[in-house]
Amino acid sequence: MAKKQTDRIASGKSDRVVAASKFKPLRRAVKIPVWGDLSIRLGLALFLIGIVVFIHWLDRDGLVDSVDGHVSFLDIVYFTMISITTTGFGDIAPVTDSARLIEAVIVTPIRFAVFFIFVGTAYNFIIKRSWEKWRMARIQEKLSDHVVVLGYGISGSQSVEELIERGTDPNQIVVVDPSEERLVSAEKLGVNIMGADATRDETLKAVRIQEASNVLVSAGRDDTSILIVLTVRHLAPKVPISVVVRADDNELLARQAGANNVINPVRFTGLLLAGSAKGEHIADYLADLASVNGRVQLVERIVTKEECGCSISDLSSGGRGLRIYRNGRAIGYWEEECKSLEPGDVIVEIVPSENGTTKGDGH
Repeated sequence: MAKKQTDRIASGKSDRVVAASKFKPLRRAVKIPVWGDLSIRLGLALFLIGIVVFIHWLDRDGLVDSVDGHVSFLDIVYFTMISITTTGFGDIAPVTDSARLIEAVIVTPIRFAVFFIFVGTAYNFIIKRSWEKWRMARIQEKLSDHVVVLGYGISGSQSVEELIERGTDPNQIVVVDPSEERLVSAEKLGVNIMGADATRDETLKAVRIQEASNVLVSAGRDDTSILIVLTVRHLAPKVPISVVVRADDNELLARQAGANNVINPVRFTGLLLAGSAKGEHIADYLADLASVNGRVQLVERIVTKEECGCSISDLSSGGRGLRIYRNGRAIGYWEEECKSLEPGDVIVEIVPSENGTTKGDGH
């Protein structure tokens, strides 16, 4: 069976259309799209130029054309443009006091405004964006203690939203997915994104996978997800990896590939269904525990110095301890070892969330 699954993983990779080795660099969302920013700037500049054309047309009697003595609308447009750009050929000039006053008081400030609009545009689209590209490259080089999400489908997107809800800084989340459409959705959350194939070594090296605090894998297909886990574990032997698989017989393969946590959404859904058959509130409570928006949360943490020697029922956090992990072994709250916590124990407890009550909620 294991050989058959391994062959399926290999064939899955060969069947896919592999993305080009040159992937897009890391990037983050901008408040206004490039085309929107450019349209606003050009629209404002044209509006100001239009105002000057209108003013010159109203006061055209104060202008003199040294060529033919007649000032037409085309002459007004021409004079406005050379006036705004400070070219000044001298063929059309203001001669009356009112025309010169308009040039000094109205046209000159507008000239400076248009000048700064174009200077600002050049800065924003050339200097600033070049700087931002350089800055993101430096961020990419210094990524550390970040969460890498490989695959931004339904499970991946929900995990990113939940991480942010739980207080993770979006700047410390990197999403890798080959679909530009899904990346646009991720970019709106403020996370770092990269369009690339997560099964390739250079992709994972680019997001500094070896420096990540956690790696979440949800590629949509079990064979692809397991291949990604193999690649991650090869490059980052100590980084915790969580992976989503949907077939029961692939769970063992995922663990053999190096995954620390294997999540089967189909099985979890089955647990919720079975729980609902035994009691109408069980499924609701399980979903409550899983989400940060629930009244209670499941929390995993290291035992504190103050808690060493205490019972799991007397936690300093005020939560209710469910089990501890000691030397890789799970110990339930009813077992004797939980009556005396030791340094290095990992506690799994239930604590009230911000949406819960402060005096207990009956859990």
